[in-house]
Order: sequence, then structure tokens, then C-alpha cells
Amino acid sequence: MSQDDKILLRGMVFYGFHGATAAEQEVGQRFVVDLEIQLDVSRAGRSDSIEDTVSYSHLYKATKDILEGPRRKLLENVAESLAHSILGQFDIVSVMVRVKKPEVPMKGSILDYAAVEIFRQR
Repeated sequence: MSQDDKILLRGMVFYGFHGATAAEQEVGQRFVVDLEIQLDVSRAGRSDSIEDTVSYSHLYKATKDILEGPRRKLLENVAESLAHSILGQFDIVSVMVRVKKPEVPMKGSILDYAAVEIFRQR
């Protein structure tokens, strides 16, 4: 197995109702998610069969289910829930989850985004 094999999904955008304030949970906002999935893709590389890898569509749906699902207060909880879901659903070695909040409501701030990035493995 190659320890360097990865599937990357970058810049997935969802509208969710996560945030520490009641206003964030009422109005909602955009969230941008990046995933880095570590797994051995050599078998899929040889077979050219989707059954020998992890479907990008299934990873996207798992992400959508969390980001567009129940309200959460913290990005940390969103990221942890997503990592736990992906590790539970797919035969992978590890997952890196990055959840970005582009319109973070901080008075007087100018920034591209606030984010949480976590790495979890089996």
C-alpha cells in the first residue's frame, strides 16, 4: 500500500446554520469544505473499477449531510462529526477535514475566512 495515495475534494460549498450565535443559526451562511482522504488506490489504478476505490459522489453526499444537517455551534463539532462519519462509512486510512467560514461575523474584521482543520485516522 502506498502511504501517499489520496483523494482530494476541495472547495465544496454548502449553506448551513452553524454558529455560536442565535443569529448565525437563524440566518445561516456559506461553508467551504476541503477533504483529503488517504487510502490505497493502486488496485483501482490497475482495475479501472469504481468498486476498488471510494466514490467522490459518496464523499460529497456524506459531507453535504453533515453541513446541511442539524445546527451546530462550533466549526470544531462540524469537522469532528464529518471526520467520524467518513471514517465510519468508507474503507480509508485517514481523513483531513477543513471547514471554512468565509463570512465569519466578527465586528471590525477583514479576513478571508475562519477555519478548523483536523486529521483523524483509524
